[in-house]
Amino acid sequence: MTSTITYLGDFKIVSQHEKSKAEIITCAPLREGGTSEYFSPSDIFGISYGQSMLMAVAVLGKPRGIDITGATCELKKSTHPDPKRIGTIFCIVRFPKNYSDDDKQFIEHTALNCPVALSIHPNVQKTVIFEYPD
Repeated sequence: MTSTITYLGDFKIVSQHEKSKAEIITCAPLREGGTSEYFSPSDIFGISYGQSMLMAVAVLGKPRGIDITGATCELKKSTHPDPKRIGTIFCIVRFPKNYSDDDKQFIEHTALNCPVALSIHPNVQKTVIFEYPD
């Protein structure tokens, strides 16, 4: 993946995907002098974790007949002040339908071992809760 990242001024940055030309705009949070009108770069980090979990399960689950269409990930990320860094990520991953015990084991193992999860520094506390309908 190749992208071009440009600082726009006023604590805003645009990133453009080379192939699709899709853009993501980020800005600094209020506490850093930004407007919080867009996600911050550390917000995008957290979002990437949730998206990577869902994408890994969707891609690797498809050959097994596992369809997670409609699954959601509610994510909360917090930062620690000293040194300033992402400190915790808390996720609730909700699935719209139930699965067999074997499929649940596959889903949870795959999500917890997605590429972003395996790339997060071990000092970042990650909590993931999986919810299925009763």
